[in-house]
Amino acid sequence: MAKHRAPEGSPTDFDAATVALADVSGDYTIDVAHTRIGIRARHAMVTTVRGAFTDFAGEAHLDTLKPEASSVSIRIRTASVDTGQADRDAHLRSPDFLDVERWPEMVFASTDVEQVDEETFEVTGDLTIRDVTRPVTVEFTLTGSAKDPFGNTRVGFEGALSIKRSDWGLVWNTPLDTGGVLVSDRIQVEFDVSVIRSA
Repeated sequence: MAKHRAPEGSPTDFDAATVALADVSGDYTIDVAHTRIGIRARHAMVTTVRGAFTDFAGEAHLDTLKPEASSVSIRIRTASVDTGQADRDAHLRSPDFLDVERWPEMVFASTDVEQVDEETFEVTGDLTIRDVTRPVTVEFTLTGSAKDPFGNTRVGFEGALSIKRSDWGLVWNTPLDTGGVLVSDRIQVEFDVSVIRSA
């Protein structure tokens, strides 16, 4: 089940998945300290702006023998958006975009999990942003599992989701004199997730 690992100390050693545990079935919570939920969008048609949400929580149920019985839910505090620039973050929190006063959370709740191959899973679920709920599918790759020094069973996943923000009513924009718009409609959401099995 484990990927081939490079020799110990090799520069590529940290890139290899470490699937050390045969059965990771159980209930898990997201380890916020070791998880990143990132976003990126094109700005002015010439560059990519990156950011992240820093306040979130979530749970997962993993079933090794019956992957379709697995599930995941994530709740993200919209006011926690952070792109490293205060004025831009204030605009993203405003009614032009996330409208955090009215809609303090974004929520993803899975409705189906399909195993594609040994380490790849397609997780379909409902994504709610503001007052709109639409189905999306995220392809997650299992990056490893291990028992950490504190006795916790950990499992890691990486995934990405491309959405059109206008599908959720986030339509604010400004046209450019040279053509195009200030902010791309298509947004990339990136997941680097570590979950810990519940006691």
